[in-house]
Amino acid sequence: MPETGVGRPARPGFARAAVVVLAVTALLAVLLDQLTKELSTNGLTEGEPVRILGGLVYLSLLRNSGAAFSLGSGFTWVFPLVTLAVIGWIGWMTMRLRSVPWAVALGLVLGGALGNLGDRLFRAPGVFQGHVVDMISLFGPYGEYFAVFNVADSCLSVGVVLAVLLELTGRQRDGSRAKTREKSAA
Repeated sequence: MPETGVGRPARPGFARAAVVVLAVTALLAVLLDQLTKELSTNGLTEGEPVRILGGLVYLSLLRNSGAAFSLGSGFTWVFPLVTLAVIGWIGWMTMRLRSVPWAVALGLVLGGALGNLGDRLFRAPGVFQGHVVDMISLFGPYGEYFAVFNVADSCLSVGVVLAVLLELTGRQRDGSRAKTREKSAA
């Protein structure tokens, strides 16, 4: 068996606890995202933002055909394909997953990806061209200072930041720590 960075053997396969954490995290992310989108589409009116927290946050109903800041809005069909690739990659990563922190990170990314994929597949104007429902705007009602986003976008962002931090601190998806290189004295 290969050795980990801390002198113990690496464990092949996956840990049931990590996979359960990934699945539960993804499910909660999707449910919260879909709930907020449902509440927003039923309770907000486009063009009539609701100011909360003294203007720190605005609830502004928008339907976005692109990515952040509406980038790529002419290529809406590409986003579901990229999302399916990300979902496949996470499925592949799950085969060696033993780390609960990595499970949380991957679960957030998966939940965010699935939340927005649902919009792309099932919302107007049609399959693979659906517009994502966004509703959270910071510091201004129409994304003047930051992109208007939704819960799925937040989950994606937090999951990616967590994954980068885990990678930078040497935490591996199999639960081990990466070997640290010791500098040799010259």
